[in-house]
Amino acid sequence: MKKFSFTIRGNKYNVEILKFEDNLAEVEVNGTLYTVEVDQEVKQVKTPVLVRKEVPLPSRRETKIKKNIGSAFQVKAPLPGNILKVFVNTGDQVSKGARLLTYEAMKMENEVLSDREGAIGQVLVKTGDSVLEGDVLIEIL
Repeated sequence: MKKFSFTIRGNKYNVEILKFEDNLAEVEVNGTLYTVEVDQEVKQVKTPVLVRKEVPLPSRRETKIKKNIGSAFQVKAPLPGNILKVFVNTGDQVSKGARLLTYEAMKMENEVLSDREGAIGQVLVKTGDSVLEGDVLIEIL
C-alpha cells in the first residue's frame, strides 16, 4: 500500500503498510510483520445535516402535457427570404396540406403548406415582404 522511511534515535526503519481495516493495520518493519492497533479519535463532522420534508410526487394532472386548444397556431418562416405570393386571406378555411404562400429563400421558390385544418386568423405578411427565420407569417385558429 504505502511505504515510509523513518529514523528513530539514529536507527533507520523501512515501514510498509500492507493492510488497514477498521483500527487494525498490518505493517512490515524492516522485513518483520506486525499487526498494530491504531487509536483513532472520532472526528466531529462540521458539515450540517439538512433535514427536509419529503417532496410529494406530482399528480398525473400536473405532469400531463397540455395542448393549446383554442389558441392560434403560428406558421413560421423556416428560412430567411422574400414573400412572393400569399394564397389565403383572413377568415379563409384551410385544410391540412393547403398552400398558404410562396416565398423565395436561397434563390429557390418554396411553398409553405398548412400543418392543420382551421380558419386563417391573421395574415401577417404581404407580397414583397422580407422575413427572417422564425418570423410568424400566418396564424391559424
